[in-house]
Amino acid sequence: MAITSFQDKTAAITGAGSGMGQQLAALLSQRGCNLAISDVNEIGLAETRNLLVPGTKVTSQLLDVADRQAMEDWAAHVNQEHGAVHMIFNNAGVSVTGSAEHMPYEDMEWLMDINFWGVVHGCKAFLPYLRETDEAAIINTSSIFGTIAVPGQSAYNASKFAVRGYSFALRQELSGTHIGVSCVQPGGVKTNIVNASRYIPDDNESLTKEEVAEEFNTRLARLTSTEAAEIILKGVLKNKARILVGNDARVISWIERLAPTAYLKLMKPRRH
Repeated sequence: MAITSFQDKTAAITGAGSGMGQQLAALLSQRGCNLAISDVNEIGLAETRNLLVPGTKVTSQLLDVADRQAMEDWAAHVNQEHGAVHMIFNNAGVSVTGSAEHMPYEDMEWLMDINFWGVVHGCKAFLPYLRETDEAAIINTSSIFGTIAVPGQSAYNASKFAVRGYSFALRQELSGTHIGVSCVQPGGVKTNIVNASRYIPDDNESLTKEEVAEEFNTRLARLTSTEAAEIILKGVLKNKARILVGNDARVISWIERLAPTAYLKLMKPRRH
């Protein structure tokens, strides 16, 4: 059955202190949904609470999704405080820009702990409670970079390809149950992920972090976080296996299907 309406449901959202997570919370609140929001950013969580419709039942938690025990404790707390939980939006994510050769192991491990393991922790922590409801959904945020590989994004690509594969396998395993599973693949969306990213330049000729962020925000980020959140929620109600967010995401998905390896020749590292 998955989710047929957001009214009087409870949704848990990671990475809810900014960007798509914040706007998902705001839009769900407008649709009569109760909320359990989490983030590592306490100020961001407070800002999100201010965006919610008055009277919305909301709980908030400072949370690092990479911490498995903390995720399990949060899931139990959400279920206890709200009486039930119907949706988990595994939305928290980070990025690291740099070549595979020069990227420190520590940066790659940091990213994978959040982008991939954070999703796994969320799925496994909330699944027992989702099984207790009549309607439920798991919504995992991958990326269009989980469909194509891009120079300088080897770690990010690896995490988002992993989320996509994990989500599709989980959807198959839960087919025939009342729990839907959707994999969200945004294209360019105006969020804080690039500004807050880690950046490892290869040499003195590499673009600076500020130049990378400026290029993304002005040339590639076509959708606002609100527009992206609207698309995601429509996809959840349709129980879509894959929710492509933005025209660029749809075009890139089409290119990958048409030329699954030939596109690699077009992806060149950006320099001055």
